[in-house]
Amino acid sequence: QAQLVESGGGLVQAGGSLRLSCAASGRTFSTYAMGWFRQAPEKEREFVGIISRGGGITYYADSVKGRFTISRDNAKNTVYLQMNGLKPEDTAVYYCAATREPTIRTYEYDYWGQGTQVTVSS
Repeated sequence: QAQLVESGGGLVQAGGSLRLSCAASGRTFSTYAMGWFRQAPEKEREFVGIISRGGGITYYADSVKGRFTISRDNAKNTVYLQMNGLKPEDTAVYYCAATREPTIRTYEYDYWGQGTQVTVSS
């Protein structure tokens, strides 16, 4: 059973940057595609982006494309979300999640982290 722990959230001004990390336990990290999601107050959890098992393929939601970048280090069992050009509408709890089969659908992910708060002030 994998455990995921996010870190790196915080308060940042609009236009600023943050890098989130998601550390995974277990020896099977490289067999999972890793996704990032976010959930703002009173809103549904939404897909942000995903990275393939080997890290060679990424896919992003239109709302973050060109501003956010996902990367991973399989040797460190860690996936990252670099967020640049942050906007107030990016304010949310950000979650990483693991899936055997790459997907943007929330319910098809096997493991989830506890989330980390990102707040962007205007």
